[in-house]
Amino acid sequence: APEGETHYRKALEAGLLKVMAKMGISCVDSYRGAQVLEALGLGAEVMEICFPAVPSHIGGADLTDIERMALPRLVEAPALADHGRVRFRKAGEHHAYNPLAVRAAQKAARENDHAAYLEWRRLSSMGDPQSLRELLHIKPAQQPLPLDEIEPSTEIVKRFVSTAMSLGALSPEAHEALAIAMNQIGARSNSGEGGEDPATYDDDGGRRDNRVKQVASARFGVTPRYLKRADELEIKIAQGSKPGEGGQLPGLKVTSLIARLRHAQPGMQLISPPPHHDIYSIEDLAQLIHDLKTVNPRARIGVKLVSEAGVGTIAAGVAKARADYILVSGHDGGTGASPLSSIKNAGVPWELGLAETQQVLVANRLRERVSLRTDGGLRSGRDIVIAALLGAEEFGFGTGVLVALGCDMARQCHLNTCPTGIATQRDDLRAKFEGRPEHVINHLFHIADETREHLAALGIATLDDAVGRVDLLEPAGESALDLSFILRESDASLPRRRTWIRNGDAPAPPPPTGVIDNSQRTVGAAFAASESRDYRGSAGQSFGAFIDEGMQLTLEGEAQDYVGKGMGGGVIVIRPFADDASPDPVLAGNTICYGATGGRLFVAGRVGERFCVRNSGATAVVEGAGDHFCEYMTGGVAVALGAVGWNAGAGMTGGVAYLTEWRQLNADSVIARDVPEEDEAELHALVQEHHRRTGSSRAGAMLEDWQVALATFRQVVPVARVQAQAAPEPAAETSVENVPKTAA
Repeated sequence: APEGETHYRKALEAGLLKVMAKMGISCVDSYRGAQVLEALGLGAEVMEICFPAVPSHIGGADLTDIERMALPRLVEAPALADHGRVRFRKAGEHHAYNPLAVRAAQKAARENDHAAYLEWRRLSSMGDPQSLRELLHIKPAQQPLPLDEIEPSTEIVKRFVSTAMSLGALSPEAHEALAIAMNQIGARSNSGEGGEDPATYDDDGGRRDNRVKQVASARFGVTPRYLKRADELEIKIAQGSKPGEGGQLPGLKVTSLIARLRHAQPGMQLISPPPHHDIYSIEDLAQLIHDLKTVNPRARIGVKLVSEAGVGTIAAGVAKARADYILVSGHDGGTGASPLSSIKNAGVPWELGLAETQQVLVANRLRERVSLRTDGGLRSGRDIVIAALLGAEEFGFGTGVLVALGCDMARQCHLNTCPTGIATQRDDLRAKFEGRPEHVINHLFHIADETREHLAALGIATLDDAVGRVDLLEPAGESALDLSFILRESDASLPRRRTWIRNGDAPAPPPPTGVIDNSQRTVGAAFAASESRDYRGSAGQSFGAFIDEGMQLTLEGEAQDYVGKGMGGGVIVIRPFADDASPDPVLAGNTICYGATGGRLFVAGRVGERFCVRNSGATAVVEGAGDHFCEYMTGGVAVALGAVGWNAGAGMTGGVAYLTEWRQLNADSVIARDVPEEDEAELHALVQEHHRRTGSSRAGAMLEDWQVALATFRQVVPVARVQAQAAPEPAAETSVENVPKTAA
C-alpha cells in the first residue's frame, strides 16, 4: 500500500540520518561508499561478496550458515514476537543478568555469601557462549602457586573502577553509595558527565565524592572547583554502548537539583553534542590534556575510547598527546537508556579493541607511557584475568555494581520509573532505594577473590605480571571464529605495561604579566583567586580557560581558540592593539566560552565559530561571531554587537542572547523577539560595561543614541522556554502504585 511504502521510506531515511549523525557525516554523497562499518561474526566468503574491504577480524558465518538460519523464519512466517533482546523473556535469548542470576548476585552482595556468588557465576554463564572471552581458554601452569603467595584481594580491588554514570541518570543516593563504596576500598568511582553536588566535598566521615571526574562533550557540571578536586580527569570521547552519540537526559529527570548542578533549566531535556567542540584532531586533544594538567597538576588524565577497528592507531595518538591512561570501552553493558539501535548494532567487544590497542602501543614503544583500562560487561574474576592477559591493568564495572545495589534490570532507566530507586529522580521511588556501600564492596571482593584463584592456577603472583601475557591464552575447542587477531603476540622484549609515573610533566607556569606570545597556552588556569594580570601580544590557545571568581585577565592584542573555556568566574577583557586601525578586527578564535559556568567576557572585536557553545552561566559581549552562535547553550547571556553566522541558537535550551544582525537562526531551537521592556536595562548595562572595559568605538556609538541602537536588537530565547512559559501547570507526579509493572 502507498501508506506502507511511505512509512518504510521514512524509517529507512531516519535510520540513515541516525548513522550519518553518529559518524559525523553531513551529506549523503560523503556517506556513499565510505564503508564506515565493520563486521562481527561474518566469514570471508560473505565479506568478499557483500562487504569488500570492510574489516571482519574474527570471521564467522558463510552463506550456507546464513541460509540455514534464514529459511526457517521465512517458511514459518512467525508473528511479530518479543524475543527478549532487551528485557528478559523466558522463551527469548539468554541474558547474563536473568532474574535467577540477579537474585543470586544480590544475595551474595547483601549477605557476603560466597556460595551465592558461585551460583550467580553459574547462572550467568549458562547456555551458549555470549562473549569472545568465553571462546578463550586460560592455560594453567604445570606448577600452580598457593593462594597465600598471590597478591591480596585488598590490592586487586584498587585496580577496580565503577564506570561513568552521571548524577541525573542515577539518583543522588545511588550515585553517592557507589562513590563511598569505591573510596572505602581504595578503588575509584567515576562521576559521569553530570557534575557533582559540592555538598559531598566535605570529607566528614570519609570521602563521598568521585575520585574520577569526567569531562564530556557537554561539560555539564565541569567547574574549576570540580576539576581541582579530582584524582583523575577522564575525557570521554565516546560511550561503548553508543559510539558517535552524545549523552541524553530526559527532561523529566532534570529536577531542580540536577538543573542546578548542570547549570541548566529544570524540566528541559539535556542533550550532549556528539563531539567535543575543542577536539577535532589529536593536537586538539593534546591541548585539552594540557589544559587539564594546568588546572590540576596532580590529577591523572585519561581518555575514554570505544572498541572499534583502528582504535589502536587512535590510542597511539592519545599516548603521544600525553594522556596517563586509556580506557577501551566495549559494546556490552553501557547506559541503560541507550537507544535499541545502538545497544544492538553499535560498538564491538572490548576483547578486540583492547588486543589491538595493546599490540599497537607495544609495537610503537608507547605502552610504557600509559595504563590501559577496559570495561563493558566485566562480571567475574575470570574476565579480569583475561582482560589482564590481553593488556589491561585496570578494570571497570557498571551493571554489576548496580545489581549489587539492587537493580533488577527492569530496563526503565530512561523513563524515570526505576522501581528500585537507582535510575530515577522521583522522590517516591528514591525512597525505595535499599542499596548500601557494603553491598558493592562485597561484590567486588568476591570478584577479587576469584581473580586470585585464577592467578594461582596460572602460577602468577600479581596482576602486573599477568598484563600482556597473551601467550597464556588459546582458543577453547572448535569454533567457526578466527581468534588469531586477538591472540597475536607482541615482541616480548618490549614493555607490556606502564612503567612511567606520569606521561609528561605538568606545564610550565605562565608569565606573571607583560608581553605574551602564542607559545604560552592556558594562561590563567593555574592562577590563584583575586589575581589581576595585564598582557600584550598574541595569546596562545585557552587564554583564560577555567579561571574562577576574583581573577581578571586583560589582553591588548588577540587570542587563539578556546578563550574562557570552562571559566567559572572572573573577568576576561580583550581589546585590539592601540595602533590597530581595522574597523572590524578579529580578536579571538573559535569555541569561546565553551562550557563556561560563570564569569564575564568582553571582546572589542569579532570572534570565530561556536561562540558560547554549551555556555551555561557566563555573560559575554563580542562585536560579531561566526556560525553556530550559542549552540547547545543552557544558561548565561551572550551579546553580539555585530553580525553572526548561520545556525545561531541550535540546540539552545536556556539562557538568552541579544543580536543586531544574523544570517539565519535555528528556527527549531530558538525564536527572536523584540527586547522586552523589563530586559532593556540589562542589555544597556552590558553595552555600557563593554565600552568601559574595552573602549569599544562601536559600543560608544550605540550608547550615544541608545534608543535607536536598542531598536536594532532582538532577544533570542529557546523555543522550549517560550512553550514552557505558555504551558499550563503540570499535573501531580504519578505515584509509584500507578507505574506499569515490567518484567525483569
